[in-house]
Amino acid sequence: STRKESSAASDVYKRQNGARIGRIRTYVKKVEAALNVGDKDAALAAMQIAEPEMARGAQLGVLHKNTAARKVSRLTARIKAL
Repeated sequence: STRKESSAASDVYKRQNGARIGRIRTYVKKVEAALNVGDKDAALAAMQIAEPEMARGAQLGVLHKNTAARKVSRLTARIKAL
């Protein structure tokens, strides 16, 4: 029935969104870990992975676009300050 199909699709999206949010959090943590140690090169490398992931998350609606922009801005400022 349509309800079962809708429910199945919802489960798929929920799993994909959860994985995407988890990936974003992981990449942001890697940037923050590099910042805490004071390793600018590692922070830049991690940021190059984290930024597009956050942008995709915002585009797909798992992260608000202003939240993504704020996170990118703050992390970039912290990297610049090293």
